[in-house]
Amino acid sequence: GEEYIPGLTKYFSERDWKNYRIIVHSIKSTAYSLLGKPYVYGGSSINGFDCSGFVQYVYARNGLKVGRSATDQLYNGYEVSYKNARVGDIIVWGYGRNNITHTAIYVGNGLMIHASNPRDGVVINKVDSWGSYTGVHIVSVRRLS
Repeated sequence: GEEYIPGLTKYFSERDWKNYRIIVHSIKSTAYSLLGKPYVYGGSSINGFDCSGFVQYVYARNGLKVGRSATDQLYNGYEVSYKNARVGDIIVWGYGRNNITHTAIYVGNGLMIHASNPRDGVVINKVDSWGSYTGVHIVSVRRLS
């Protein structure tokens, strides 16, 4: 659970790093296992997800708490740059900090898994092309503390 992810990475012990890597791998595996699930507005269960419900569900399955809305998720954990994003980080999208529109889970290699929209459901997309396609930008990348 959360006790294995201290807020300040410089204080990670070897055991903490090992457990953190296990949790991160598990977050990625959980996200991949949900590819193809439907998009349901307000959804946060295996029957269907909206974007923030998907992120919350994946984290909860791995013993970690995040907020329910995309705006709530902007304030979970601590901010890292996209350049320094790691597998399991939350990508928060929008037009600015006061207009958050979407969240996704970074799974490495420039890819994210997210509950995209009612047509596509839970999919994997390239981070760069999704931003240019939708017109929104990355407002923050969050790492849970």
